[in-house]
Parts: sequence; structure tokens; C-alpha cells
Amino acid sequence: MRAADVLARAGALFLDFDGPVCSVFAGIPASTVADQLRGVLADGGYTDLPEAVATSDDPFDVFCYAATLGEDEARYVEATFTAHEIEAISSATLTEGAHELIHVWHDSGRPIAIVSNNSTTAINTYLDLYDLRALIDYVSARNSPDAGLLKPSPYLLYRGAAELGVTPDKCAFIGDSITDIDAARAAGVQSIGFANKRGKRAKFAAAEVDAITDEITGLATHLIETRRTDLR
Repeated sequence: MRAADVLARAGALFLDFDGPVCSVFAGIPASTVADQLRGVLADGGYTDLPEAVATSDDPFDVFCYAATLGEDEARYVEATFTAHEIEAISSATLTEGAHELIHVWHDSGRPIAIVSNNSTTAINTYLDLYDLRALIDYVSARNSPDAGLLKPSPYLLYRGAAELGVTPDKCAFIGDSITDIDAARAAGVQSIGFANKRGKRAKFAAAEVDAITDEITGLATHLIETRRTDLR
């Protein structure tokens, strides 16, 4: 199925944040943030980390590991993570076509939500920076140290659907990771894989995603053309 067809059938749109909307850590590398989170664990006496955690460039790997250590560890690491995400917003790079897609979808009268493992505060900081807050009906994102609520759990998608007043099967979710696709499948949400890096298209195909797109701009352009046709 084409991504445009999935969107045409959807009553609501979910957008992952880091990737489909912007590159959060374009200015502050994710590896630097991961190092900072490991520093928080080291300050708490956790210096002998599993190799996968000690060498990971992904701060989510460190955060999820911290959550296995205890509530305090999870809370301290999550708070530091959120602070770095907020700092990174000022140097985040926009995904081409993302803002246009948000505007066009909002103009269509259908609800739209950001569904992301990034922090709610950081996402709202971005939306305020680019004057997009009024166009987004809900932000379903990380707002606690409970890593179990994050994708691939369907929790954030269920929460988004409930807040928008639509059933999951009427929603379409654009994400750029297999984690997003797994969460969408678990929630019964139609999924569009954003293949923004080499090799992702094959991974999405293997994961049996509902549709794949290489660009957000093309989706926005299609929606504009469809809307013009509808208005004639």
C-alpha cells in the first residue's frame, strides 16, 4: 500500500518526533548525551555497566538500563536526559516537509498528535520555538521515569488515540524505527515507515510495515494536491 493511501484513509495522524519532525541531536550528538547519562550512573556508584550499555551511543539504552536499577536511578537519569533534550532543541535540524505536513493535516480538520519516546517538555519547547503548538492536538510522550511505557509498548499510541477521541484502527503513525512499527502493530494502528537512512527500507519491508516513504515532503505535497481537488 502507498503511504498516501494510508493517510487518505486515516482519521488521525500520529507523528514520531525525532526523525519525522526533526533531528533532535543534530547539534548535540546522542553519543554525548549517552556519556552524560552514564556519568549520572557513575556518580551513583554504577561504574561496571554491561558492555552494551557502556558502549552504546543511544541515550535511551542508558536510560532503560537505569530503570532496571531502581526508581531513584531511573528518576535521576531521566531528569538529566530531559535537560539535555531541551538543550538540544535549539540546534535540532528540521526534517524537510515536516512543518508543511503538520500545517496541511491541521487544515484538513483531522486531529494530529506527536507520539514519541522523547520528553514532553522538549517536544513542547520545539513546538513553541516554531509556533506549532496550536496545530498539534496532543503530545503523547515521555513524562515519567517509567521506561516500560515507552515504545515498543503501545501505551503512548493508546493514550494518543484516547485523547484525540478516535479508535486506534482509524489512526496512521509515521515513524522512523522498527520500535515505532512494533508499537503501531501492537496498538492496531496503521504504520508508515520513514526510510530516512540507508538500509531502513529493507528493514521496514521485513517488518511488514503498512507503507514506506523516503520523504515527508512528498506526503505533504500529496495532501495539498488532494485538498485542492476536494475543494474544487
